[in-house]
Amino acid sequence: MLSRPLKLGFLASGNGSSALAIVGAIRAGQLAAEARLLVSNNRGAQALASAAAAGVPSLCVPTQKDPDAADARLTDEMRARGVELIVLSGYLRHLGPRTLAAYAGRIVNIHPGPLPEFGGAGMYGARVHAAVIAAGWTASAAVIHLVDEEYDHGPELVRQVVPVAAADTPETLEARVRALEPEFFVETLRRIAAGDLRLPAAG
Repeated sequence: MLSRPLKLGFLASGNGSSALAIVGAIRAGQLAAEARLLVSNNRGAQALASAAAAGVPSLCVPTQKDPDAADARLTDEMRARGVELIVLSGYLRHLGPRTLAAYAGRIVNIHPGPLPEFGGAGMYGARVHAAVIAAGWTASAAVIHLVDEEYDHGPELVRQVVPVAAADTPETLEARVRALEPEFFVETLRRIAAGDLRLPAAG
C-alpha cells in the first residue's frame, strides 16, 4: 500500500502537460503528493525546462542507443529518489523489464481513447481520435490505466467519457480530450492518495 503523501516520479517525451498540472496541484496544496523526479528520453523536451522551473529534479535518459542501460538507469534514479508511483505524461517509449518489475502495479498512464478498442502500438494522439470517428462511435473516453509490458494493455483504473459530435474532426475531438486530461489525472491521484481508489496489488 502506498504511503501518503504520494511520492511521484514522471516520464514525459514532450510538454508533459499532465505532469505539470499535477505539480501545480501539489504546490497549490490541492494534492497530497511530492514530485520527486521528472525524466524525459528527449533532451529538447519542454517538460525538462518546465520541471526545473518548478523546482522538480529532472534529467534526460535517452533510450534509443542502449535501451537496457537506459532501463537500468531509469529504475535506479527513481528508486534513489524514493519514487513510489510513476506517472506517464506523454511518454512515447516502451518501458523496459527492470522498470516494469520494480514498479509493477505502480505505473499509471492516461490514454486519449477507449481501451482496449483504440490502443496498442502506434495508437496515440490524432490517430486515436481519427480511429474513434472512423468507427462511428458516439462517445470516446480518456482512460487512466496501469502500465505493463504491452502498449495500452494494463488494467483500467478509471475513465472519463467524452461525447463525439456529428461534426467532430480528429482535431476537434483531440482538443476536447486533451483539455480534460490534466485535471482528470489530478483528481484520480487525489482519489488514490485519499484511499478512495485503490491500485490492484502487483502480481
